[in-house]
Amino acid sequence: MKFKQLTVASLATVAALVATSTAQAAITVYTNQAAYLAAVSSPGVDTFAGLSITGSTPSPLTRTAGSYGYTASVSTTSFYGAGTTANPWLSTNTASDTITFGSFTGGVSAFGGNFFGSNISGLFQAGSVTLSATDASGTTTQTIVGATTSSFLGFVSDGALLSASLKSVQPTTGALWATADNLTLATTLAVPEPQTYAMLLAGLGVVGAVARRRRSSKR
Repeated sequence: MKFKQLTVASLATVAALVATSTAQAAITVYTNQAAYLAAVSSPGVDTFAGLSITGSTPSPLTRTAGSYGYTASVSTTSFYGAGTTANPWLSTNTASDTITFGSFTGGVSAFGGNFFGSNISGLFQAGSVTLSATDASGTTTQTIVGATTSSFLGFVSDGALLSASLKSVQPTTGALWATADNLTLATTLAVPEPQTYAMLLAGLGVVGAVARRRRSSKR
């Protein structure tokens, strides 16, 4: 019985060390949708169904993507309709505006979707957009150069995501409005780092050594 108690206690110590080693969050960037989906669990998609494409929509917006909730906001007072009735997009009313996504619910640790630019009429326009994602480790930023409506970008954290943002890179002439479609939120399964495996093996080795000493003391 004492041996069993000692084993459980030792394993509990190892588990505590493992938890400590994985506490620091980090963000991985995905530019391929299939790879992003393979790295996440239980994805939910917001296609922005129901958004007006003929006028403005007040900010902030409270939306859902599957079982996850989130808010989207802009620094000005509203979003503007973009896309088509069959396929609406989320876009800004002012070209220089940044869309901020936050207040995630459901344990969101992954954020992705199609991100690109649109023109003053809410139709696709070639250009570049910049996205950022923030978790406990800091902010990671990525720019999609020459984005199209099928351009995908995803951020996956091994901790909770705090926020994400989207803005357009303004061209030399004219203007470009930041636009999003098929916003995909998800959770991730923690993957132990190499040092975690080493610590676990070392801990199990200690347990085994103690067990051998206790058995030999009974001879």
